[in-house]
Amino acid sequence: MSGERLIYLPLGGAGEIGMNAYVYGYGRPGKERLMLVDLGVAFPDMDTSPGVDLIVPDISWLVENLDRLDGIVITHGHEDHIGALAHLWPALKKPVYARKFTASLGRLKFEEAGLPQDAITTMEARPASVDIGPFKVQFLPVSHSIPESAALIIDSPAGRIMHTGDFKRDPTPVVGEAWDEALMEAVAAEAPVKAMMCDSTNVFSPLPGRSESSLAEPLAELIRSAGGMVVATTFASNVARLKTLAEAARAADRSICVLGRAMKRMVSVAQETGVLTGFPRIVSPEEALEIPRRNLMLIVTGSQGERRAASAALSRGKYLGFELKSGDTFLFSSKTIPGNERGVLRIMNALSEVGVNIVDDNNGKYHVSGHANRPDLEHAHRVFLPDMLVPMHGEHRHLREHVRIAHEAGIAGIIATNGTMVDLTGEVPKVAGHVETGRVYLDGTAMVGALDGVVRDRIRLALNGLVMVTVILDEQNEPLGEAWVELMGLPQIGRGERQLTETLETDLTSFLESASGKILSDDDKLDEALKRIVRQVSMEEIGKKPEVRVVISRLSAE
Repeated sequence: MSGERLIYLPLGGAGEIGMNAYVYGYGRPGKERLMLVDLGVAFPDMDTSPGVDLIVPDISWLVENLDRLDGIVITHGHEDHIGALAHLWPALKKPVYARKFTASLGRLKFEEAGLPQDAITTMEARPASVDIGPFKVQFLPVSHSIPESAALIIDSPAGRIMHTGDFKRDPTPVVGEAWDEALMEAVAAEAPVKAMMCDSTNVFSPLPGRSESSLAEPLAELIRSAGGMVVATTFASNVARLKTLAEAARAADRSICVLGRAMKRMVSVAQETGVLTGFPRIVSPEEALEIPRRNLMLIVTGSQGERRAASAALSRGKYLGFELKSGDTFLFSSKTIPGNERGVLRIMNALSEVGVNIVDDNNGKYHVSGHANRPDLEHAHRVFLPDMLVPMHGEHRHLREHVRIAHEAGIAGIIATNGTMVDLTGEVPKVAGHVETGRVYLDGTAMVGALDGVVRDRIRLALNGLVMVTVILDEQNEPLGEAWVELMGLPQIGRGERQLTETLETDLTSFLESASGKILSDDDKLDEALKRIVRQVSMEEIGKKPEVRVVISRLSAE
């Protein structure tokens, strides 16, 4: 091998579910030619990232080694795999390769961002291949909860890598490609698999996964027996589920209206690329308002409780002229992602208050996962018989359990979380080093580092409230008038029914009148003294120590 090595480096998606970004490299240590697989987002929450729009991986290491990066491959169109592409591509400017449906979604993102759409190359499924530096890459069709998902067959001078992407064993997925056992066995017979980077999401699910097609009958029965209007929500990207819901509605003599930009886009792109056919006619919101409620079904975005999505808007009252009433049915044909429970429950409770019948996934009756369960993962291990397994797409507990299963089967395995560089060259995987990784927040139109303090300050403001103090001093450093206080996010009334602003202003003014010239002439000392008074008084009056900002204005002698 003349001193060359094969490396794997996750920058996101390993030790978490979301924000997938994986680097492969081959060459002399520190000079490997690199390839990036996926560039996804994670989603913020009000507890840890208030006000943030999206979370993307920190690609500083890649930017520092940009001359070594030869290309970017996207396995499928879920946001946690493609969502950061348009945001971070300007820093990389490397060719992007994806299958037709995924490439179409990527080009839409590039068009909206004003980026060159021809930077994305559409790839056919295996046996078509593309050379990216020292790697030869084929797109192997797998079933998942979005069309045209692909595992990657990555051939390198050091051996073959199987990067599963997100997958499940589904022989009848309704939309998209089935798990083709004969194809998988043919691939396995072609060449030995040196390393398998494997989806770990459902490693704790003990029963084999169920097919998407198994939902057709229970969904049809539910919609047929429902009174009033029916509203269903699911992941916008789950085109197969949208088709199953629409066909169930049509069988129940209901017209279908789709609400939500993301969902309309997915249906449109799926139809344009040929992966979705035979979808029942969709009526416009204007047409839907003229249809009797008993003959109408809405399919809407917002299955995870997103505040701005159609589900949340409907739960708050009227949306585009639609209003849910007692006796209507609202179906969550989805699994609530951990962390989104409060948002979903908020919608459910609001709907319950007006008498809407709420139906959730009901132990899988109305939803199936797009990821392989434990028996299906073990089956994939047996089919491809890798020399080593490196789990990905999972929290640390998922990765650890997946490695344990691999070891039980006699497969060498290693836990590699974000930033862990693994040398795959030998007979067993070895840690070759670590790089700095993290997350970057898209905050409005600005990219903010997680360690920059912006979000941390926002959390502190949210937790503690803010007191703004303004003082004016003349040219002799004497206070002009009283201190002026403004409150944000704090109670107005303190102990003894006193106005907090008045109490603060009285104590601050008293201090200014008695303070020494040494303090009054030094902005830093004055700032510190005023902040200390505000915190002490606030603690006594309302039991909180707020954030304090002091503005000192000095009049010049002119």
